[in-house]
Amino acid sequence: MPASPIRKLMPYAEKAKREGKKVYHLNIGQPDIETPHEVFDAIRKINFKVLEYSHSAGIESYRRKLAEYYRKYEIGIGYENILITTGGSEAITFGMMSTLDEGMKSSFRNHFMQNIMALQFLPVL
Repeated sequence: MPASPIRKLMPYAEKAKREGKKVYHLNIGQPDIETPHEVFDAIRKINFKVLEYSHSAGIESYRRKLAEYYRKYEIGIGYENILITTGGSEAITFGMMSTLDEGMKSSFRNHFMQNIMALQFLPVL
């Protein structure tokens, strides 16, 4: 799979930082808001010996809350049809894998090119 164009830029950003330049990262999902203190409080209170993996589709209570949220907007989706991913790129890849067949044309552009090429879709540029 070809290297991601965003990842190719990282050495330039790192060099600019070393030179004292301000770099604004608009990539790879870096949060730009403070983490709520409740999150850190909850982490400090954890008292278990093994940090287990969650369900492969995501934590059920969260999926149920999402389904409830969507019902407010008249979107009828059951929690069992919601899949939680670790990032947007993974979600897009899963979406493409479940809706496109090998050799189909896709109108996704540039920064998704690696996903498209890896899945044998033909980008329409």
